[in-house]
Amino acid sequence: MNYRKYKRQYFLPPVKCMDWTEKDYVEKAPVWCSVDLRDGNQALVIPMNLQQKIEFFKLLTKIGFKEIEVGFPAASETEYTFIRTLIEENLIPDDVTIQVLTQAREHIIKKTFEAVKGAKNVIIHVYNSTSLAQREQVFKKSKEEILEIAVKGAQLLKDLTEQAGENYRFEYSPESFTGTEPEYALEVCNAVLDVWKPQSDRKAIINLPVTVQHSMPHVYASQVEYICKNIKYRENVVISLHPHNDRGCGVADAEMGLLAGADRIEGTLFGNGERTGNADIVTIALNMYAQGVCPELDFSEMTEICEKYEGFTGMKINERSPYSGELVFAAFSGSHQDAIAKGMHWQEEKQPEHWTVPYLPIDPSDLGRNYDADVIRINSQSGKGGVGYILETKFGLNLPPKMREAMGYTAKAVSDHRQKELLPEEIFELFKKTFENTSSPLVIEETHFEKSENGVTAEIKTRFNQKPITIKASGNGSLNAVSNALKKAYGFQYEVVTYQEHALEKSSHARAIAYVGIQKPDGTLAWGAGVHEDIIHASIDALVAAINNR
Repeated sequence: MNYRKYKRQYFLPPVKCMDWTEKDYVEKAPVWCSVDLRDGNQALVIPMNLQQKIEFFKLLTKIGFKEIEVGFPAASETEYTFIRTLIEENLIPDDVTIQVLTQAREHIIKKTFEAVKGAKNVIIHVYNSTSLAQREQVFKKSKEEILEIAVKGAQLLKDLTEQAGENYRFEYSPESFTGTEPEYALEVCNAVLDVWKPQSDRKAIINLPVTVQHSMPHVYASQVEYICKNIKYRENVVISLHPHNDRGCGVADAEMGLLAGADRIEGTLFGNGERTGNADIVTIALNMYAQGVCPELDFSEMTEICEKYEGFTGMKINERSPYSGELVFAAFSGSHQDAIAKGMHWQEEKQPEHWTVPYLPIDPSDLGRNYDADVIRINSQSGKGGVGYILETKFGLNLPPKMREAMGYTAKAVSDHRQKELLPEEIFELFKKTFENTSSPLVIEETHFEKSENGVTAEIKTRFNQKPITIKASGNGSLNAVSNALKKAYGFQYEVVTYQEHALEKSSHARAIAYVGIQKPDGTLAWGAGVHEDIIHASIDALVAAINNR
């Protein structure tokens, strides 16, 4: 690899523009413009058909987009037909503006105007490339000649709009802005605005596309700030950004550009688009949401949005895609699971005003995600916290802390052996198999109790390794009496060190569960659980299970 064949292709503003660094977050939502149906669609291996485009358009309006770029109508009959269908079938809500793209070429602009005839709210987006590389290599034109192309295109938009008796809004992009000298880009944009003379009731849009990323995001922010500070008619101009993702910084470019003074973002759902894609509006919007800023877009039905998007585009959303990926809320690490579980309990107990659960920047339920399926995930890396959380929240089992630890190790071992993730139902079955349904070698077949002033006497009929014994013993309670009887019968050596019980709220019957922990002479613990309508019966079953696990 020869790095010497490359050089920096961006240009810094002629003056220092770093005021944006004084801000630390985006304070309000920008104007959002989805370009999924144009930029996103043209990047697909198999472009969407007419019906897919219509359904995608409906999805975008449902999410809350008020400006949607619907295509490049002069590019193909498919594009043209789609736009005409939206208009003629009255599929565009009254509060939604459609945007169409056109090069600054007369015949293309005229075709574009034919396509949008009859639409209520329209933005005509005209562009021409202004970068040094394009001027020298593609068009072989001077700065003056490139500026003239932009001005003629702007004038034609104005003339055709007046001829049509319409009130279309205009947008201009100095395409390849990031490879253009900022002062020259400013000159071209101001010349275009001098033609349009935007008013407060009909603002013009100046779009600053990151057609190709050449720089770190802070450089782009400085370029944006320079334009914002020096553009003519600023109060009547909407500064828009259209970042692509060549350096992996599309979201960062958008966010820093907003700090620098921009008013509007053009992007796509999940970052689809040419080459490495466009800025991901889902991420940008939910980044705001996570800091308490209303994004004015609704992603509360994220699973449905993802499914429809994948169906329309044939694209697969990456499992790690922020906020939307299948695994972005998943915690496999034991320490992470423990922190999340404790954080969730803290939220329930304290009911604080704000969400601050460790490792979860936003509440997954806000996006329609499920804690059991999406957050605490169990594999060989997991620990007691995650296993305990699943058993508690999904199955109503509140294990003693040390028993959680034992169950955690059990689940880790099984997951490691099987080389797979364990589903909640598999964890529950593993718990029952390990700690509840252990019926050998010790079995208690019958119990009878007599109460006295000194406690309880238990008579038990039992088998150990198929050896039956009926024996009596006393204790300070039913469980203690049974325990003493078993020690007397078989010479067991242990101490009951933990006893815990609770009702099974998840059960349809009035059942209770008991947990028993016994300590063996070597100091190690063994655990058992018992479930029954009668709590004494449940506790005895738990003791038997613990002895069988010793």
